[in-house]
Amino acid sequence: MVNNSEIFDLIKGDKVNHFLLIKKSEVKTTKANKQFLVMELGDQSGSITTNLWDEYSQLFHLFKVGEIVKVVGIIDEYQGNLQLRVDTIRLKTDSESVTPRDFMPHSLRDLDEMKKELSDFVSGVKNPFLNTLLNNIFKGEKYEKFITAPAGKTIHHGYIHGLIEHTLEIAKICELMASIHTEINKDLIVTGALLHDFAKIEELNYETSFDYTDTGKLIGHIVLCSLFVQKEIELITGFPDELKYQLIHLILSHQGKLEFASPVVPKTIEAVTLYHADELSAKTNAYKRAMLSDNSDSKWTKYSSILSTELFKFQYSSDKNKEEPKSSLFD
Repeated sequence: MVNNSEIFDLIKGDKVNHFLLIKKSEVKTTKANKQFLVMELGDQSGSITTNLWDEYSQLFHLFKVGEIVKVVGIIDEYQGNLQLRVDTIRLKTDSESVTPRDFMPHSLRDLDEMKKELSDFVSGVKNPFLNTLLNNIFKGEKYEKFITAPAGKTIHHGYIHGLIEHTLEIAKICELMASIHTEINKDLIVTGALLHDFAKIEELNYETSFDYTDTGKLIGHIVLCSLFVQKEIELITGFPDELKYQLIHLILSHQGKLEFASPVVPKTIEAVTLYHADELSAKTNAYKRAMLSDNSDSKWTKYSSILSTELFKFQYSSDKNKEEPKSSLFD
């Protein structure tokens, strides 16, 4: 660990002597027309805001998003929210061996285990055209990006290795549904699940912080992915047109609704299943991340935009043999 304690564990009055990553940095103006610099600083566990009033204009040009700073200060509170009151702050020097990746959240799952699961899914696709397509895509530099990238900026699976974690969750759900509903083409839906978000490796930048690339903002991962998959399909001799169109339809419709950026709505049983599998994975993860990021004493989290509600926090005992929550609706 870079720091002795993580941001998430700090409480009011705790002293800070940490390296932290700048996640946001902007100049704001008070009602009295006084300007100040607002920064969000964080590590793998979470973030905290700080307001800098002195020489803000110089600091704004120095302290950019993605930079690492050494901060000395104390945890304070303002209007019920924890804030970092800074005594001194400086940029990391070249001789200090910390990198932005040290401060980014990571998947809690073992990467080697996830890579093995992905390999098993690929080898389990028996259709020769789909199997060839998957083997051609999941290799080399693009594969390395895929297993590293987050699945989103903040809402769900927004951490290193989040994309492969999210993809595997959806593939498992789709595989289960294909075992229940035999009308579903298992090879097709598993392929769609594995590829539907592949272009997030181009949509998202995760070198110093999680943000959208210019290409991601201009085109988006759905269209990028459909273009990429079609190009890869054209390299495979004899790939059936109907299979191609059904697979691309899975990619184009996987967010379910036009207002959610899907160019078309799901029109096959595989597409409907994939859409709901994607929703289930994303929203369940959003619930879990809300639980992990909320360190208040309240039984309820703050309002979740993706789930459109506050969330009730069941805090289970650390004893794995006991399943009853520590808090209940009747406390």
